[in-house]
Amino acid sequence: MPFEVSINTQQQHPIITLKNGSTSAEIYAFGGFVNAFTITTASGLLNVIDGFTSVEDAIANATNGFKSSFLSPFTCRMNRGEFAFAGTNYKIEKFYLPPHAIHGLLFDAAYNIINTNCSNNEASVTLQHTYLATDNGYPFTFAVQHRWALKANNALSVTTTVHHTNTSAIPYAQGWHPYFTLGSTVDNYTLQFDSQTMLEFDGTLLPTGNTITRSEFAVGTSLNGVFLDNCFQLDATANQPKCVLSYNGVSITIVPDSSYPFLQVYTPNYRHSIAIENLSGAPDCFNNGIGLRLLKPNASSIFTTSYFVSANNF
Repeated sequence: MPFEVSINTQQQHPIITLKNGSTSAEIYAFGGFVNAFTITTASGLLNVIDGFTSVEDAIANATNGFKSSFLSPFTCRMNRGEFAFAGTNYKIEKFYLPPHAIHGLLFDAAYNIINTNCSNNEASVTLQHTYLATDNGYPFTFAVQHRWALKANNALSVTTTVHHTNTSAIPYAQGWHPYFTLGSTVDNYTLQFDSQTMLEFDGTLLPTGNTITRSEFAVGTSLNGVFLDNCFQLDATANQPKCVLSYNGVSITIVPDSSYPFLQVYTPNYRHSIAIENLSGAPDCFNNGIGLRLLKPNASSIFTTSYFVSANNF
């Protein structure tokens, strides 16, 4: 059987490795995220994720760039951490990049391993965390599962299932915050994604409610000297909107399903990697309503995105 799953329990939280020959994906139970996705190229092994050096590093530095973080139950920024829902005002307590609360409540959550599986087609792990309304600003319990699956041809997918038993619907949005690297500076990369619509931001990176036509990324565009911290609405008329990051014969293709209609792109100043974030709702959607979901009780909500890496120089 070509696929393998191994679990390292030598650190504070388990590390799960999904493997198919020389291709592997390293999943952290802390945070529930992918910390490494390694493939073979003509130059040798290449890890396309800018991750952490260890679980201890992830624990200590989870909020330093939010590498690979799962964003839930809100994405990006929430205006001063405040929102109103069903006649009640709430204020998030957890983490602020003043003046706004950012990146949700589960970026440092610990997950339990529910199961692992190997077959002739894939290696997978399912992780689960139950949010117990520990932040007074979001007093709605819910359970979240992530199923990471490594498949042939350097394909990795994550399917997230959210379920709750509150007495009525709850407001919700989620996303992922991975940083990608292709072994060089971002200035040498080309980026393409299926969108010509960017959300206009104010000076604190909150949507104004207006959109801007920005079409250069509809075709492959050099990132040389380009700095981004912007949210784009994917083209719903495309068969399956995608994003492609390329350099020197290696490319990462990101294919979200319809549950992730927004793409946030961020180029940090150090330029060694680029954050490409699938979002179910826009920044501050608890206030502006752009992509906000109301999850019904006792019903599962499912979100899937997939990553495909190709090395044409191999």
